[in-house]
Amino acid sequence: MRDVIRESGRASLHLLGGAALAILCYLMVGVALFTAFLTLTVIGAGVLPESVLLLRRLAGQERRRTAARSGTPVPEAYLPLDGALPARVRTAVGDPGTRQDLVWAAAQLVYGLVLWFASLVLWAPALLVDGVVTGLAGRRPVLLPLIGRLADLDAAWSRALLTPTPAAARAAGLAARVEELTATRAGAIAAHGAELRRIERDLHDGTQARLVALSMRIGLAKRVYDTDPAAGRKLLDDAQAQAEEALAELRHVVRGIHPPILTDRGLTGAVRALAASSGLDVEVSVTGLADHAPGDRAGRPEEAAPGARAPAAVEAAAYFVVAEALTNAARHSGATRASVALSREPAALRARVADEGRGGAEAGEGGGSGLLGMRRRVAALDGTVRLTSPAGGPTVIEVELPCVW
Repeated sequence: MRDVIRESGRASLHLLGGAALAILCYLMVGVALFTAFLTLTVIGAGVLPESVLLLRRLAGQERRRTAARSGTPVPEAYLPLDGALPARVRTAVGDPGTRQDLVWAAAQLVYGLVLWFASLVLWAPALLVDGVVTGLAGRRPVLLPLIGRLADLDAAWSRALLTPTPAAARAAGLAARVEELTATRAGAIAAHGAELRRIERDLHDGTQARLVALSMRIGLAKRVYDTDPAAGRKLLDDAQAQAEEALAELRHVVRGIHPPILTDRGLTGAVRALAASSGLDVEVSVTGLADHAPGDRAGRPEEAAPGARAPAAVEAAAYFVVAEALTNAARHSGATRASVALSREPAALRARVADEGRGGAEAGEGGGSGLLGMRRRVAALDGTVRLTSPAGGPTVIEVELPCVW
């Protein structure tokens, strides 16, 4: 009996919340009518988006109540209300979710109050255990469970009215995708700009300065060679050394654009070379990928099927992630060991780098520039980055890059 009373009490609280929302919906109907009038007069068009946002908050509260009662979340799908005022007004009017919320608000105004009053009617016989209606007290075990059914009915109606229609879900999904691609494009442009500035800086401060010095030494050598051959030869030797240094720096710049080792040895060989030169004890495991001969993007016939090598952009992104992760581990984590795992998935290339360092890495806007650049580079290819780095370690970076094999 106590369990029945306890459950009936919880159901009644749910219905009481529905009645409170019904009163708010009553006020919302008045706000909607007033907003519609102001919008028609054009003067109050700016009120419409704010009213729609208020309606969304009410519907969101009902979704949370329904989810708490049923144990299953109620999805939502809205078009984003951002941009200039005309765009916000058009979105607020044209969003299928707005019309759906208005229908729910009108219905909630009715069934929220009706179900609450019905629960009060069912509680009355249970509470009047003395007096002229004592005979009804024996019906308590029969009547009280009906309150729970009323609460379930309230949740079922709200779910049916607030679950997005297929059209609304598609529209909201498309809008979210456009917003995601816009952010990805901005990140890719920022990463590309940073890369161009790095290349320009390296060429200006390194290679160009050495080439200028080289030209000056050759000029001096030409001047003194006839009068002092030994000094001329010394200047030419210095010029040759500077030419070699400039060539080495130029190779370094080119390697930063697209590592030649990727073309020569493929991703597997390039990652093994990174691991060997990282300064850490790195274990490399490879699943579904093979070493490749120089210039062969399909791999050796006995090792991999045609098309088993990922596109060049995907390989470059995976190589950059591994290189950045191992560099960070060697410089900042205090780790001595790390592991790299590359795997071929049906429609993606997956890379996982883990170290046993102190942890605490952050990949968001507040994180290091290397991790931020990693996230932007992967996002440009529609990939995903997952970083796990609790204080005390370990740090694990997992990247999934979509590709066609």
